[in-house]
Amino acid sequence: MNTRTKLAIAMGAALWMVPNPEAVAGIDVNAGDWKIDFAGNVNAFYVNAGCDDSPNNAVVGGLACTGNHATSVRNGLLPAALVFNATTRQDDFDIDVTVGLYPGINSSAAAGVNGPGLPQALATPGIDARQVYFTFGDASWGTVKMGRDIGLFGKDAILDDMTLLGVGSTGGNAAPGNTSLGRIGIGYIYTDWQPQITYTTPTYSGFAGSAGIFQPLDAVGSASYVSHNAPQVQVGGSYAWGDPKATDTLSGKVWVDVVSQQAKASKADIAKNGAGAGTQFTGTAVDGGVKVDIAGFEGVLYGYTGKGVGTTGLYVLPTSASGDKRKSDGGYIQGTYKINKLKLGLSYGLSELKLANDERPFQTTSDLVKRNSSEVFGVYYSLTKSVTLVGEYSHTRAEAWNGNSASENDVIIGGILFF
Repeated sequence: MNTRTKLAIAMGAALWMVPNPEAVAGIDVNAGDWKIDFAGNVNAFYVNAGCDDSPNNAVVGGLACTGNHATSVRNGLLPAALVFNATTRQDDFDIDVTVGLYPGINSSAAAGVNGPGLPQALATPGIDARQVYFTFGDASWGTVKMGRDIGLFGKDAILDDMTLLGVGSTGGNAAPGNTSLGRIGIGYIYTDWQPQITYTTPTYSGFAGSAGIFQPLDAVGSASYVSHNAPQVQVGGSYAWGDPKATDTLSGKVWVDVVSQQAKASKADIAKNGAGAGTQFTGTAVDGGVKVDIAGFEGVLYGYTGKGVGTTGLYVLPTSASGDKRKSDGGYIQGTYKINKLKLGLSYGLSELKLANDERPFQTTSDLVKRNSSEVFGVYYSLTKSVTLVGEYSHTRAEAWNGNSASENDVIIGGILFF
């Protein structure tokens, strides 16, 4: 399997920071007709978070920390990872199986490894088994994937986010969980790792496409819609040009993705939601972006818009209490420049959530998040072929519809190792 694809997709790692991808090619073992590979990463960061302790800082869905300042030693946007991959060729099919285990360095609370942490004695980290899938196919007609893996919508947004090798916005620093936020909810909706059956075409003159059915997701933080009689659908297409390994020529990629699903209220939920609440809704979003590379410079421009998909995570806060859909949009712009082993980066992004039609008369009293935004400056230094040292400064701001707001300032130092 291609090293860049394996580590970028399997671990969500941005290998544009690693000067020599062969240094993180993993540990290969041949067993009969199978080639077995182990690869992964370990990272740790010191984060000093200046949280907002001013009055009127309550923002529902806000992503800036409030209260006392907080210091932690934690994982960044990537958890640690150990990824097992096996490939073979049988009866004119290329076959691949991948199992990825993603532990953190911070102890986990009862809510799970991706919830708040538990910084107490005698506690222990958890393991996120987010990746379990197999594929079969051929270069002549494409590949079918079955299992749990990264989604299509929002995938390129996070894989091209420079804070993948760092922290970005913390998402809470007093009791850190397995990962930080990076730009999740502050420039893009999290793609997530979802059960799926997906088909991907071969690449034709730079063009490629994917389409799949996914496990539908319950609406979170809104009226209760947890009944599904149809799958979630995601579709994506891209066009790439040039050779990204060539430093003196222009290369890049453009892409577009769509996600859509229907959610219904069960009979019990209809009573819970109250009179006048809708019995079902369809949430749909589209995203797109462009990335260009030339002579050490890389630029990324990304945006998304949707209705009934929420913010931060898919179908989080997608509707009002009565089931009226909220509109969401956002994006980010990023520029990085590489000088030998040093890469400097600067990015700005925001995610906005509009009030539903039935909420607008109460706009001045609503503490629902209106906008999460942040600026990040990053310094990434390749100490060796496998080790990258990281320094970042991030400023995150959350704003509510009633005028409440909160700001967070983070100073971050640490490093990440790939093997």
